[in-house]
This record gives sequence, structure tokens and C-alpha cells, in this order.
Amino acid sequence: MAIVLAACLYVWLGRGTASGDVLHVGSQRGGTKALMLASGALDGASYRVEWSEFPAAQTLLEAIGAGAVDVGMVGDAPFQFAYQSGSPIKAVAVQSATSRPRESLAILVPARSRIADVGGLRGKRVATTRGSVGHYLLLRALDAKGLKPSDVRLIFLAPGDAKAAFDTGSIDAWSIWSPYSGAALAEGARVVADGADYLSGYGFDAANANAAITKKAILTDYLERETRALNWARAHQQQYAAVLAKETGLPLKIALFHAQHLPMARVPLDEAVKTEERDVVAQFRRAGALAGDRPLGGAYLPLDQEPNNAR
Repeated sequence: MAIVLAACLYVWLGRGTASGDVLHVGSQRGGTKALMLASGALDGASYRVEWSEFPAAQTLLEAIGAGAVDVGMVGDAPFQFAYQSGSPIKAVAVQSATSRPRESLAILVPARSRIADVGGLRGKRVATTRGSVGHYLLLRALDAKGLKPSDVRLIFLAPGDAKAAFDTGSIDAWSIWSPYSGAALAEGARVVADGADYLSGYGFDAANANAAITKKAILTDYLERETRALNWARAHQQQYAAVLAKETGLPLKIALFHAQHLPMARVPLDEAVKTEERDVVAQFRRAGALAGDRPLGGAYLPLDQEPNNAR
């Protein structure tokens, strides 16, 4: 519960709401809250939405697992990491990047670094967040070059702490996602490995396992509204960026980078997704990062079996 108390809480009351139903939604910086507010997708909802904001997927997933948050959008890698660690969570819907945007997820080095590629990371201090999509990218990139995690000095830091370490030279490289990547690139950072070359770009709406059952009706409605919001954002990047900048305090240029580099759409939970997720878990296990062995079939409880990307 301390996680939610530490997060910024924002309450949204739907127009004309008379119901006492409440949906607790978690949002990462540059995430769902700005998307839903900018698009107006929640207008007319028969339930109240209470927002809690988090710096990264890991703390958001902890809150979902604890039951303090009902649902939140996270990358597939942190979801699988949390699920295999025993968290009572379910993937109730799937999102995917509509293109393979470059520089939205990347391993970065400072402008003056002599590191030119992933091979140059051997023996270097590389920061990321444990169990994050950045962690997964680093493992994939190292593996592709025949390197092991032990070949680098892996340092686990929250995004804010990693940014400070990156700026002061306390680390040599940083595996990070948008909007943090956009801010670092604007300050001169260089890409030595791009997530577009290694990952498919899946993400999950993760729900607390109990809430997925007890709040199924309003969760289903929320997911339909989120689908409309995703479609709106792809067609209105400037408007989305303006609200994102206001909500997060990001410079408009960085907010627009995020809007342009992370176009997402609802997709079905099909065999392509399941195959990718088996690979995610296998990569973490090969690296010795996961001890759990939960069957992946239990991770999914899709509430939107027939996604409608035209909404």
C-alpha cells in the first residue's frame, strides 16, 4: 500500500456518473493517464476512475499484485518477470506497436563514449531496471553478440536514478525506454543497440487476478475505451503530445517524440504473442534472472477476445 501512497493519486469522475463502481488504474510516466484524458475516451463512463502514477512497470506491477491497483499497461517483459515471480496478475488485453519505431527502446551511451556497439559493453557498467523491457533488451543484445550477462557490470536502477548516473558518468551505458530515451537522445546520447532490432513490441493490460473477475464488466468497458483512445492517439499525435507534456512536465518536443515513437494498437492474444512470451521467459531464465516456473497459460485472461481496431 505504501507504493500507492507514494504515487500521485488523481481521481476522474465520468460525466453523469451515478454508479458507486470505482476502477483503480495505474499509469507509468508518459502512459495511459495522458492517453485517456487527451482522447476523452472516458467521457460518459458509468464508473469512476482513480489514477495512480508510477515511474516504471515494476512498481506498477507491485501495486497491481498487492490489489492496490486494478489494472495498468506494462511491457510484456516486466509482466512475465512479475508473473513468474509469483504475482497474482493476469494479462487481460494485448497491445502491439503498429510499426517498429526506432530509438523508443534502446541501449544508450553518452555522446563522448568510445563504445560503438554492443561488443564494446564488455566489462562496462550498464544500468537498467530489474525485470524491465530494458533488462530484456540488454539480455537479447548481449546474447546476439555471444556475450553473457556476467560479461558486463550490470547495475539495477530506477529510471530517475539511472538518468542521474548516466549524466554524471557513473555508468557507461543505459538500457531504457521512451520517454526517458527521448530525453537522453535530445541531450546527445547515442544508440548502440535499438530495441526495434530485437523485440516485437508487445505490451499487456495487466490486472489484479481478483479484480479481473469481480470487476470484469467495468474492466471490459474500460478496455474498449482504451482501444478507442489508442486509435485516436495514432491519428492525433500533436494533441496527445500537448496533453502528455502538461500531465508529465515533459518538454513538448520530448512528449511529441514519445507520441510519434510509440504508436500502439489492440491485437488479439494469438499464437504469435504466446510464442514471443515463451521466448521472453526463456531469455530471463537463461540469464539466471528468474527462479519461477509457472505455466504461461495461467497468465492470460483476455477480456477482449475480438479486438476492434477500427473503433
